[in-house]
Amino acid sequence: MVQRSSLAVPCEVPVLVVCFLACIATGLELSVNNHAADFSVSALPDSTVSLSCLVHNSSQAEELHWYRGEGKVDLKNGNKVNISNICVSPVTKSDNGVTFRCQLARDKSVRVSVILDVPFPPQLSGAESLQVEENKDVTLTCNAKSNPQAQGIWYKNNSTLTLQQNHHQLHQTSEVFQLSILKVQKSDNGTYTCVVKSPSGEGRRDFHLTVEDKKPVFPKEAVIAAVVVVILTVLFGIVARRDKIFKV
Repeated sequence: MVQRSSLAVPCEVPVLVVCFLACIATGLELSVNNHAADFSVSALPDSTVSLSCLVHNSSQAEELHWYRGEGKVDLKNGNKVNISNICVSPVTKSDNGVTFRCQLARDKSVRVSVILDVPFPPQLSGAESLQVEENKDVTLTCNAKSNPQAQGIWYKNNSTLTLQQNHHQLHQTSEVFQLSILKVQKSDNGTYTCVVKSPSGEGRRDFHLTVEDKKPVFPKEAVIAAVVVVILTVLFGIVARRDKIFKV
């Protein structure tokens, strides 16, 4: 009779396999507002957002943690086991883009994140009056923060500004809309209006630009010579007065 050879298997392997299969069968996971994956919530300013985190397929009590960004949210004792609720009230524009995350206390890899999307119209700021010497450069900066990002256009004296090559430059980011005027001339005097529009609304801001006469520039040598003349005049005056005193 041919003897079958036995295969030596470490006794730990079946235990690991059983545990792995048990984890798969359990399928422990979280959901926030019935979402098992990361998602976003749109909310208007001054509204309230409620977030409910729930543990699924757990055979034991599971502690939950909430985070706003990287900061941990302080939860009451009765609001952290198997189910946990938080509210964002009132929602403000500073909440836009903020991530709220619910995760298991014992396993931070089990988590669901929520990103707040808070639409708000453009809110403009910037210097309203500017004075600049002729032939110098000036930049009008219109701070225009909004969500979604706004698109801007410049007006001069209530008419669309005609951009001139090598004289006007535009620069725009998500929060700043700039108009640079190179080597300003008297013809650049006027009121410039920054108008930004987004699906959430529109914003306007006026900038009053005054181009002043160019100040005369004296050569350094002439200034030094004038200072020397003044000093010598003062010194000669002092010496003359002393001589007069001694003669008397």
